[in-house]
Amino acid sequence: MKKQHSYLVLIIGLLLFAGCRATKKINKAITPVKQSVINENKHAEDSIKHVKENLLKLKSNQIDFNTFNAKIKVESSGVNGKNPDITAVVRIIKDSAIWMSLSASFLNVEVYRVLITNDSVILINKQDKEVKFRSLDYLQELTQIPFDFKTLQDIIIGNPVFISDSVNAFREKDGYVFLTTIDEYFKNLLTISNSNHLMLHSKMDDVDVTRSRTADILYDGYEFANGFNFSKERQIVASEKNRLDIKLSFKQYEFNKELSVAFNVPKSYKRK
Repeated sequence: MKKQHSYLVLIIGLLLFAGCRATKKINKAITPVKQSVINENKHAEDSIKHVKENLLKLKSNQIDFNTFNAKIKVESSGVNGKNPDITAVVRIIKDSAIWMSLSASFLNVEVYRVLITNDSVILINKQDKEVKFRSLDYLQELTQIPFDFKTLQDIIIGNPVFISDSVNAFREKDGYVFLTTIDEYFKNLLTISNSNHLMLHSKMDDVDVTRSRTADILYDGYEFANGFNFSKERQIVASEKNRLDIKLSFKQYEFNKELSVAFNVPKSYKRK
């Protein structure tokens, strides 16, 4: 039971930091160009206007919403092999609350319920009948990712994160745009579709050379609905000391519908 508890807590954090599945064609295009993109700084400097235009087009695809509701199949594997599948129900009220319910798929029984606000996290463990009250820093400690509420919100929706306006490399090849940006946390190599400027791949490496934290995020299964391009199939490969692979499949989703994020904690549950 302890092993499953630790695994599900980790999923709660990393579910908020997920990307999507890439096609073989995209991976093939990325592999040979990575190092040359990073080394071609002078080309980016020579085409600053063009670089800025591409960044603006990418940002124009960001999803602006009021509410979001989704049902997600979560598959993952780690150092001990494949983990049990999870079904996650996620509700978001923009800039206010993220509500999550996690169930073990093979039992179809809710195991965890989570409420995240701008400054707090409440985690209910229904199996052990206990509840944790934490600050938002709890998720940063759990995942070792510098989250704030907006970043969490954007990750779930599928908007780009950890992207700086400081571009130190740029290249176009085989129908893709490659950009490398650097902020205070990550060097981020972005792969963008040249035809519609949708994010396809984000390769993040920690700027702190004393750490080996990396994350590969890939986006697939785009669907145009409700006025947005939304990625339905996502996967992340994250590693530092250990590697974790997570695949997300959005089975249902909708924007801007009335929803509730009511969160009741049973009085009998142990507070921690």
